[in-house]
Amino acid sequence: MNTERKKEMQKLSALTREQKEALGLLSMGTFLEYFDLMLYVHMAVLLNELFFPKTDPHTAALLTAFSFCSTYVLRPFGALLFGYIGDTVGRKATVVMTTFIMAISCLIMANLPTYAQIGITASWVITLCRVAQGMSSMGEIVGAELYITEITKPPIRYSLVAAIAVCGTLGSTAALGIASLVTTQGFNWRTAFGVGAGIAIIGTMARTRLRETKEFADAEWRAKDEVRKGHKDSSEVTHLRTHHGKVGLKTPLAYFLIECAWPVWFYITYIHCGSILKQNFGLSPEMVIQQNLIVSMIDLVDSILLAVLVYWIHPLKILRFKLGLFAACILFIPHFLNHITSPWGILMFQIFMTLVAPTGYPAVSVIFSSFPVFTRFRYASFIYALSRAFMYVLTSFGLIFLIKHFGNWGLLVIIVPVTLGYAFGRRHFEQLEKAAGRYHKKSLRHIPQNAAYQ
Repeated sequence: MNTERKKEMQKLSALTREQKEALGLLSMGTFLEYFDLMLYVHMAVLLNELFFPKTDPHTAALLTAFSFCSTYVLRPFGALLFGYIGDTVGRKATVVMTTFIMAISCLIMANLPTYAQIGITASWVITLCRVAQGMSSMGEIVGAELYITEITKPPIRYSLVAAIAVCGTLGSTAALGIASLVTTQGFNWRTAFGVGAGIAIIGTMARTRLRETKEFADAEWRAKDEVRKGHKDSSEVTHLRTHHGKVGLKTPLAYFLIECAWPVWFYITYIHCGSILKQNFGLSPEMVIQQNLIVSMIDLVDSILLAVLVYWIHPLKILRFKLGLFAACILFIPHFLNHITSPWGILMFQIFMTLVAPTGYPAVSVIFSSFPVFTRFRYASFIYALSRAFMYVLTSFGLIFLIKHFGNWGLLVIIVPVTLGYAFGRRHFEQLEKAAGRYHKKSLRHIPQNAAYQ
C-alpha cells in the first residue's frame, strides 16, 4: 500500500473528540441496559420462585416461559414508539428516554415485595417491569448502533458498531456474575438492581450531552430546505419523509429472517441447556448459573475478537463463514445431545452454539445502511423487536411440546427453517453491498476510497 493510501486509511480510521465521547456514552448506556435487562433473565431460577406461585413442574415450565417472553412480546410496540421518536425528533432523544425507563423499572424491582408478602400483585408488577424493560431496551440497542453508524465511515464503522454489541454482551456477562454471587455467596439481589438503577440514572443525565447525528440532521435540513424553495407549506416535509423513506419488501424481510436466528440460539444455549442440566444431571440453580457464566465469558471474548476482525474482513464474509460451518453440523445436534453423559458435554455444546451459530453480529451497520435515513430507525427497531417477540414465544413455548413428543430431534423443527431463512437474508444484503460497490474480494484495508465513504 503506498504512502498516500496509508494516510487516507489513517484519516478514515481516526475519530474526532465528539465521536469518541459519543462512543463512550453509548457504550456505557448499552452495558447498563443489558446488565439491568439480563439480571432477571439469568436469575429467573431464583426470582421466579419469589414472585410467582409454586406449582407442578409442567406449569412451572409454562410460567418460566411466560416470565421470559414478557420481556420481549411487547417489544414491537416499543419499537413503533421509539422508532417514531427516533425518525422525527432524533436519535439522541431515544437513547436518553430508554435509559431513564430502564432505571425506573430496576428501582421498582429492587424494592418490590415478594409473592409471599403481597400475593399475585407481585407477579403482575414484576411482569409489567419486565415489559417496560423490554420496550426500553428496544430503543436503546438499535438507537446506539444507529447513532454510531451515522457518525462514522467504513471500515472503522464496522468495528465501532460491533463494540456497542460487545458492551451489551459485557452487561449480560456482568449480570450472570452477579447472579452467581447471589446464589453462591448470599449477595443481596435487590442491591444489584438498586445499583443498576442508580448508575442508569447517572447515564441518562450524561447522555443529554450527545449531539444529534450529522446524517439525520443533514437529511432533516435538506427536506425542510426543499419545502422553503418549492413547496407551499411545511406539511410537505411529511410527504418528503415518506417519499425518501420507501423501501421494498425484500430488504425488511431479509433483515427479519437474519434477526430471527439469535433468539433461538440464545434460548437453546442458556434456557434449554439449563433445563437439561437441572433435570438430567441434577445440577442446582447455582451450578447452572455458574456454567452459563463460563459460556457468557467465552461469548464475550469471541465478540471482542470479531469486533477487531471486522475492521479487516467485510462483516458479511464473517457471517457467510459461520453459516457454512453451522449448516454442516445441524443434523448432528440432536444426536450429540442424546449421547451427552455429563454436564461437561452440555458445556461443550453451549460453547459450540456461542461460537458457531450465525447471527446478525457483526454486520448490523451494513444492514442499517440499506434503509433510508428518514425511516431507518422505525424499520430497524420494529423488525428487530418483531423477530425477538415472535421467535422467543415460538421457541420457549414450542420447545416445551416439541421436546416432549420428539425429544431433542424436535429442535430441528425450529433450527432448520431459521437457518434457511438466515441464509436467504444474508445473501440479499451481500447482493446489495455488491451493487453499491462495497463488497470486495480483498480486505477492507484495500477498499476503494469512494466506496468506503458511501
